[in-house]
Amino acid sequence: MQKRFYSLDVFRGATVAFMILVNNPGSWSNLYAPLEHAPWHGCTPTDLVFPFFLFAVGNALAFVMPRLQEAGTAAFLKKAITRSLLIFLIGFFLNWSPFIRWENDHLTFKAWEYAGANGNLIGIRILGVLQRIALSYFFASLIIYFFKLRGAFVSAVVLLLGYWVLCLLLGNAADPFSMNGYFGVSVDKTILGESHMYHGEGVAFDPEGITSTLTSIVQVIFGYFVGLYIQQKGKNYDMLSHLFIAGCLLIFTGYAWDMVFPINKKIWTSSYVLYTTGLAILVLSICIFLIEFKEAKGAWSRFFDVFGKNALFIFFLSGFLPRIIALFRWVDHVDNGKKVYTSAFPWFYEHICKPISSNLKNGSLLYALCMIAFYWLIVYFMDKKKIYIKV
Repeated sequence: MQKRFYSLDVFRGATVAFMILVNNPGSWSNLYAPLEHAPWHGCTPTDLVFPFFLFAVGNALAFVMPRLQEAGTAAFLKKAITRSLLIFLIGFFLNWSPFIRWENDHLTFKAWEYAGANGNLIGIRILGVLQRIALSYFFASLIIYFFKLRGAFVSAVVLLLGYWVLCLLLGNAADPFSMNGYFGVSVDKTILGESHMYHGEGVAFDPEGITSTLTSIVQVIFGYFVGLYIQQKGKNYDMLSHLFIAGCLLIFTGYAWDMVFPINKKIWTSSYVLYTTGLAILVLSICIFLIEFKEAKGAWSRFFDVFGKNALFIFFLSGFLPRIIALFRWVDHVDNGKKVYTSAFPWFYEHICKPISSNLKNGSLLYALCMIAFYWLIVYFMDKKKIYIKV
């Protein structure tokens, strides 16, 4: 097997760093536009993070697949099932963690389902980011292993076109690509139950739902294709120029498809897959050019590299740690006779970051940057100690 390109690790690490940035603002109400998700159709820089990570998963798969194929079908299935199940369960654990919550002034167990303040039933969300990574990796690896390269390409085309057809045939004819018209919502409600879905949109709607996972599988397959091509072609300008052209073609195709099948992260449309994969290829091409060809390595590449070496772990920690810290709270002030509680991270934002500017977006951004620095110190220390947590 050829030596792995360092630029791939930097690309993955930069994706994780940006993921931490957009997931940890000081205030969700005070964000600069590029750090917000598109309200529905469209794509912001923040909407690139997740597909870039799935693309990187596919890149990595291209380097380990030959070893899995040599080991045989039984060993491959054991590896694919075990890894996918672990990632899925870690994501589910993260959703349920820390298993206890504050209710008024006492801690209670966070039940599988419980009545909310308005009387509506609240439950533990089943799906999520890590769960989608697990499912996308699992099915993409099966397709690649059993159907080989040509079969994987055909499968990708079938999934992208088939998903478009399903949206048109099973969705609301008036607007099949709206939140209310999207056919996947009823599928999720039937299988998962409304109380176990995401409610961040104000209604039961899961952006990592069952049906939209069909196209996220393709994101991993495309990442595999690119990783395999880089291995086979090696370090030369033909490889780089072909990647650049492929990225531009996918972006153009995604934009063209957007006219009839809108680019949309929340239902992971086929046009969104092509568009974001094209951008991922262009960004990766720039990384390869700078690092492998111009050898422009340095502090910037090492900064991102350590994130990439413990990518899943630090993503999990960035979601888990704030929940644990939030349990250790104290009274910050009293408002109209009512105690207002705080904990370490919210206190840091309110008293250190927020006061720096009258523009609250600056304080929110500063907090997010501080969180990147905080988690970077953790992965930097782990790298120094050669501690790598793999799943």
